Amino acid sequence: MTFSNDSQLDPGRVGGGGGGRGVAVGGGIGGTLLLLVVGLFFGQDGIDALTGDGQDTGGAASGQEQFAHCETGADANRYSDCRMIATAQSLDQFWEAYLPQAAGERYVLPGLELYRGRDSTACGTASAAVGPFYCPADRTVWLDVEFFDELQSQFGAEGGPLAEEYVLAHEFGHHIQHQIGTLGYAQQDPQGPESGAVRVELQADCFAGLWARGASGDTSGTVDLEEITPEQLEQALDAAEVIGDDRIQATTQGRVNPEAFTHGTSRQRQLWFYAGYRTGDLDQCDTFSVRDLDDPPAF
Repeated sequence: MTFSNDSQLDPGRVGGGGGGRGVAVGGGIGGTLLLLVVGLFFGQDGIDALTGDGQDTGGAASGQEQFAHCETGADANRYSDCRMIATAQSLDQFWEAYLPQAAGERYVLPGLELYRGRDSTACGTASAAVGPFYCPADRTVWLDVEFFDELQSQFGAEGGPLAEEYVLAHEFGHHIQHQIGTLGYAQQDPQGPESGAVRVELQADCFAGLWARGASGDTSGTVDLEEITPEQLEQALDAAEVIGDDRIQATTQGRVNPEAFTHGTSRQRQLWFYAGYRTGDLDQCDTFSVRDLDDPPAF
């Protein structure tokens, strides 16, 4: 989706994380990650294993200055970092209105940190090897702004605005899970094709679909998203396909091991994103009660 040119961006939306130590959820794709695919990218052991030396390249206080070039929707349509700020504002608008009526929960604003290289989090040191993730200890989404280049160059993603927006919407989905109490299943049952970890990740994909449906054509807030086109929807579905467990394992290891799954197959990730997008119904995102993850109830 593209933003209307007169949308008003808030660079101060970046920053605000902070808290104790915890376990990260939903690692991403990065250069050194190719050496650590199963254990870190799709692992649910957190990123404490990545802690160590490294420069802290971001921070809550620097958002207003660092992203001063992000002013309008035109900037969001041109620059990925501005697009992430605008997408976060759109996600805030959607969940503030939707979560109370769908789940009886008041939406609590998550932190958002955009960085390059390395940054310190309450879950350890973030780096390009981790990719986007949600840290429940500081209730913050952490995203290396160079991640999208990695996604296209190393894994063949088509890219495009909605593909990038889907990634952030998925991580915000983990924050929603933290609020409604489903996030912890990932730690209780961390691996396997039917595991709690897989079900948590697929639910976050479904939540991303809820946002895509609800935000498409929404002109009620400070950021306005134009209607999703079929081409843009295909870009989001392509991104979901590229980061399926089976696709990543086949690309990096030359074989597929379902017992090491933590995020779901490419097909499952596409199906559950589309289930949220197609229905706009939070109840259709209940990945924990379905017996067959290849057959969402919405289909």
